[in-house]
Amino acid sequence: MKLTHLAKIMGDIELLSGLHIGSGNNEMHIGGTDNPVIKNPITQEPYIPGSSIKGKMRSLLEWRAGVVALTDGKPLGFAHMERLASDQKDVGKTLLKLFGGAPEGSNQDQKLVAEIGPTRLAFWDCSLKRQWVTAMREKNLLLTETKMENTIDRIRGVAEHPRNTERVPASALFDFQLTLKIHDGEDLLTTVLTGLRLLELSGLGGSGSRGYGKLRFLSLTLDGDSLQTRLEQTQP
Repeated sequence: MKLTHLAKIMGDIELLSGLHIGSGNNEMHIGGTDNPVIKNPITQEPYIPGSSIKGKMRSLLEWRAGVVALTDGKPLGFAHMERLASDQKDVGKTLLKLFGGAPEGSNQDQKLVAEIGPTRLAFWDCSLKRQWVTAMREKNLLLTETKMENTIDRIRGVAEHPRNTERVPASALFDFQLTLKIHDGEDLLTTVLTGLRLLELSGLGGSGSRGYGKLRFLSLTLDGDSLQTRLEQTQP
């Protein structure tokens, strides 16, 4: 197995609705929100963790492949391959090549491990585009919004249990970057584009059922050449 190329996929992520990816901060601050978004600890600007994109994209592709029930809801790993039907094995190998598989002891199929090789995709954290940050500050606008929510008593029609959630607002732009290792001239790009289209259709982050996290990829390129048209023509 030989590394023949290291491809770089770049573009922008535009939010079409507010995005919430939680920070895991359980402390309550006076005047703060109950549920803050994750922020860069130095700049205090929100960002999209590469791990969030990887996890959601992998999950969507595994649902699409029909393997989630066979893995008991866990990420597809080497130990699950023997459970896959014959028509699922190729896509299973592709997913392991792209996203990797956790070591599962000496009982795993070493021949399969050697065939799969190293993880091909590397996901990078996505920072806010400087142009968007500058535009917000010139308008004296914040980089996040606080969305108030509650539940409604069906009988009395009264709002109950008010809560607030911090979101990155719609229109925000992020720098997107992905690297793809190519071994022996293999072609895994179609699966990558399918995963990106599934992300556009399903959203990212929390509270997707309430309209959060709708996004789209813009100006996508592969090693400097436009990939946008191929992405838009991909039918996931």
